[in-house]
Amino acid sequence: MTTIHWFILIGCLMLARGLAATFISRLPVTSSMVYLAVGLILGPMMLGMFSFSPTEQSHLLETLTEIAVLVSLFSAGVKMPVPITRKRWSPAIRMAFLSMAISVGMVAGFAHLVLGLPLGAGVLIGAILAPTDPVLATDVQVRHADDRDRLRFALTCEAGMNDGAAFPFVMLGLGLLGAHELGEFGWRWVAIDVVWATAAAIAVGLASGAALGRLGWNLRGREPKHEVLDDLVGLGLIGVVYGLSVLLHAWGFLAVFFAGVALRQTELILSGAHKDRQGLLVADTHDAADGDYSHGHNMPLTVSAEALVFKEHIERLSELTLVLLLGGMVAATDFNWRAVSTAFFLFMIARPVSILLGLVGSSEPMRVRSITGWFGVRGIGSLYYLMFAINHGLPGHLAQDLIQITVVTIILSIVMHGMTVTPLMNTLWAKKWRRR
Repeated sequence: MTTIHWFILIGCLMLARGLAATFISRLPVTSSMVYLAVGLILGPMMLGMFSFSPTEQSHLLETLTEIAVLVSLFSAGVKMPVPITRKRWSPAIRMAFLSMAISVGMVAGFAHLVLGLPLGAGVLIGAILAPTDPVLATDVQVRHADDRDRLRFALTCEAGMNDGAAFPFVMLGLGLLGAHELGEFGWRWVAIDVVWATAAAIAVGLASGAALGRLGWNLRGREPKHEVLDDLVGLGLIGVVYGLSVLLHAWGFLAVFFAGVALRQTELILSGAHKDRQGLLVADTHDAADGDYSHGHNMPLTVSAEALVFKEHIERLSELTLVLLLGGMVAATDFNWRAVSTAFFLFMIARPVSILLGLVGSSEPMRVRSITGWFGVRGIGSLYYLMFAINHGLPGHLAQDLIQITVVTIILSIVMHGMTVTPLMNTLWAKKWRRR
């Protein structure tokens, strides 16, 4: 396919997605499923009009997935209900760290004992597949900044944190394969990759988001009126926070998510937002046309709210492009018993069991835990970790096995989770309304 063909194809998909948005929302079909179907038809599976090699294009694919995940994590962060409270955030934190660690261990054991992969490769594939995706799971995540649904909040918050929390396990897998320094008895991995990188990422994210929130608010409150370009400021915050985190050997994904959370919380606090019945801050929806901010009314626009629309457009474009390329990475022979069995073990056993164990003793209803255990969508984040591993010393003889398992798992996740999201969410909402 030539460049012109790609322009026409992507343009047609954009038009179809934009014009058929309402129609698609009523069907047990997601936009990712449509893009994937087009990719599979045009790719090596059927017509063979294009193909995309993950090994040959690993650096390009790592960059593309990195950008997509960063933007999505920031968007997730600014949509988080605030303030941060232990009661509301505790289940999501347990899912993002404890449940994910359990899932990594279970998948690693399966890969080592059943598939015969080395232990390091098993830990690595567990880390690649364990984090849920913030890009492809928008249908089950928080839809806007004032969304109060606890299920959507838990899934969004989990995806925001575990995309950074998975990094230590990726480094552990690479270390066991001889591609990363773990230190004697693993001391370096524990001290640097787990403790320091995680704590520093959260600190950088919270401090940067809060600082930008105060700066933007003070600039907008000046007379004469000071204009702030929210889209550029939001993207700038992502770039600065991620760059600082990498320089400090901290996990940038985690830092960007918490930067979004801190930015929104700071702006809401400065605006004098009131609390609703659930104790969550509610943004003032008044217009800022007259510039009078003296009594808490007519609040100036906020970076977190105004930049969100632009970020969601980037998310949609990233989803379209990367899922389309995903169809060009897979051939019929890739759907072998090793790849398919790993995917089903993850969906049917590892994910549900890890969620149930991680939420032991929590106040979440069993029905919500069960649905949460099912909606562990895998996607762009897993592709990023795979490309990161390939570009950071993953032995070539293991790379092909891990590519097959990861790509097939993502494809099956898009199809299986995509077909069930609308019926299950509609059922959940129907029960909620009947109780009310």
